[in-house]
Amino acid sequence: MITAGVIGATGYAGAELVRLLCDHPQVERVLSGSHSYVGSRFSQVFPNLKKLYDYECLESDVATFAKKCDVLFLALPHGIASQQVNTAVLESCVVIDLGADFRLSDPAVYEQWYKTKHGSPKLISQAVYGLCELHRQAIKGARLIANPGCYTTCSILTAAPLLAESLIDRNSLIIDAKSGVSGAGRSESLGSLFCECDESIKPYGVATHRHTPEIEEQLSLAASRGTSPTGIVVSFTPHLIPMNRGILTTIYANLKPGVASGDIDEAYQKYYGKEPFIRLLGKGVFPETRWVKGSNFCDIGYTVDERTRRIVTCGALDNLVKGAAGQAVQNMNIVFGLQEGAGLSAAPAFPL
Repeated sequence: MITAGVIGATGYAGAELVRLLCDHPQVERVLSGSHSYVGSRFSQVFPNLKKLYDYECLESDVATFAKKCDVLFLALPHGIASQQVNTAVLESCVVIDLGADFRLSDPAVYEQWYKTKHGSPKLISQAVYGLCELHRQAIKGARLIANPGCYTTCSILTAAPLLAESLIDRNSLIIDAKSGVSGAGRSESLGSLFCECDESIKPYGVATHRHTPEIEEQLSLAASRGTSPTGIVVSFTPHLIPMNRGILTTIYANLKPGVASGDIDEAYQKYYGKEPFIRLLGKGVFPETRWVKGSNFCDIGYTVDERTRRIVTCGALDNLVKGAAGQAVQNMNIVFGLQEGAGLSAAPAFPL
C-alpha cells in the first residue's frame, strides 16, 4: 500500500489528483500540501470531497513530504520544483512533477522558453518524460518523472505514429489546439474571469507558447524511433474557449506520396491498438471533448483530404485527467508495478 503526497493540492490539477488518489485501491494515505490553505480541511476548499477527504492541508515542504511518502506529486508552477527537488528527495521517494521543470532535455532550451534559471540542471538527465504510451519501459525504473503538459499530451499522441511510420512530411506540421479555462490554473487572472472568457474564443501564445519545444522534442524522438533525434519544427497555436475542461487538437500535415488511409489505420493500430486509454475512432469519426470529460481517455480520429493530399487528425482529452492528474496516477501505477488502470477506470461523465 502506498502513501502519496500532493504539493499544490488546492490547484485544479492538484485537487484532481487528490480526488483520484482517494479512490485508488492501492493508496492507503494521501497527504495534501498547500501554500494558501494551510490548516484548512481539504473538503472546506473543495466540498465535492466532503466525507471522502476531510484531512487538513499541510505546509508545502518538499523535504518533509518526501520522508513521509512513497510517491510525491508536485503540482506547482514552473521554476519551483527544480529549486526543491534534490538527490536526497529522490532517495526518499519517487517524484512525479506535473510542472515543466524536467520535461525538456536541454536546460538552455528550458531557460529560453520559460525565462527563468533552472534550479537543478544536473537532475534533468535522471528525469523520464512521463508520456506512458511512448515511454512505458523507461518509466518503470524512474525516480523522477516529468509529467507531460496537457496540450503536449494531446498533440504528441495524435501525431507520433504518423511520424514514426514516416507517413507525413515532417516539415509540414500545423497544430491548432483549444483548451478549457481550467488549463490556465486556479489563480486569479483577468483573462480567466467569466466575462473575459464567456461567449468568446481567442488565440494566445501565438508562435511563443511554452509547450512548443516540448512537442517538438518528443515528436523528434518519435520520428527517429528512439535513435538520434531528428529536428521537428511545428506551428503550434493554442486557443482559450469558454468551457471548464477539455482539449481538442486538430493537426494538419502533408501526406507522403502513395500513403493511403489503410496505412494510417495500420500505424495507429500498431502503436495504440492495445493501449487501454487511447480510443481510436478511425477515418471520418472525430472526437469531442464532451465524450472524454472526467476520464483518462484520449480519443483520436482522422480524415484524408484527397484534394490537398493532407491528413487532418484530431485528438481530444480532459486536460485535468489524461492531460495532468490522471496521467500522473498512470505513471505512479507503472513505477510501482500496479495494474496500469488502477484508480482510473471511471467512464467519462455526461453531461458535465
